Amino acid sequence: MSPLPPSPNLCQNDTSKTDANGRFFRHPEPEKPRTRIWPVFLSFKGCPGRCVFCAQPVQSGTRPQPLEATLDALERDLAAAVRDGRGPYELAFYGGVFTALPEPWPARFLAAAARFRQAGVISRVRCSTRPDACSPPLLAQLADQGLSLVEIGVQTFDDAVLAASGRGHDAAASRRAARQIIEAGLGLGVQLLPGLPGHEPATLARDVAETCALAPEIVRLHPCLVVDGTPLAALYRAGGFSPWPLETTLDALAAAVLPLWQAGIRVARLGLAPEPGLEAAVLAGPRHPALGARVRARALLALIAAEVRALGCAPAGLAAPRRFAGELFGHAGELLQAYADLGLPRAGVRFCDREDFHLRVQAV
Repeated sequence: MSPLPPSPNLCQNDTSKTDANGRFFRHPEPEKPRTRIWPVFLSFKGCPGRCVFCAQPVQSGTRPQPLEATLDALERDLAAAVRDGRGPYELAFYGGVFTALPEPWPARFLAAAARFRQAGVISRVRCSTRPDACSPPLLAQLADQGLSLVEIGVQTFDDAVLAASGRGHDAAASRRAARQIIEAGLGLGVQLLPGLPGHEPATLARDVAETCALAPEIVRLHPCLVVDGTPLAALYRAGGFSPWPLETTLDALAAAVLPLWQAGIRVARLGLAPEPGLEAAVLAGPRHPALGARVRARALLALIAAEVRALGCAPAGLAAPRRFAGELFGHAGELLQAYADLGLPRAGVRFCDREDFHLRVQAV
């Protein structure tokens, strides 16, 4: 990573302030919901199957099965949750194209969700889908049937990258789908996939700016991995594709999450969730067990660096909320030198029971 990250564009509702004691500011990340996710994987169901990077069964850890079997298992497991007094959960349909499922499957899944919503075990229902499977009449119908939020697999707003990745739609379809989802009264989620063929960190920065303008509720950032058995794996073996290095990915994602947080957008996921068999199937790409924590730490460093610059003088020290004690200096202390370069060596940082950060100045 660069010794000092570039200054982020602080958002207009920034609450930082400077007084005679120094500069006070808060971490901009939106509060996380307390409701847990109940995932339902519909691997490849409703999907045209053109994307060069996709390996749903490996990524989700779930083998494809008939929709009838998926629904039966869902109802059985939710009934057990009701009996055990568990919940509430947010029901989430992942891995397929929910809005392109054959009739009557979207309605059947949502009818089951409505029954368990009445039982108190389900609070919301979300799904993931493609931008080109979001017609306004269908979205309105699904909203009436109880759907709460739709995540669209935007991946990028760069048309050349979308074409090289076999997506089968352009960026205009993503923009149109986002507007139509919001107009239907549904929450919006956006999934971005940095590092696709032809994708660069500068392209990700533009993708994030476009995403902020759409004002989704949540965003997922999944760096592109080369998974065995995909067309991308064949391209990689032939020397036609090189994934982003890990350091490039960490810095690019850190630069991405900060403006999203500052826009009030929650980053729901950084990287693919660990699943049995995934590690063995990944041939190359930016994979690390602490990827999310390392990205968050670098984003926090960028925030603090911007606040040091805004302070206008060398800081005398930093008081930070105790909940960031394990995050501030990065994975295995990898950011210690960067903080020292800011004038904040480890000895100059203390953690306390407060929610704001305080960059102290020398007493006059």
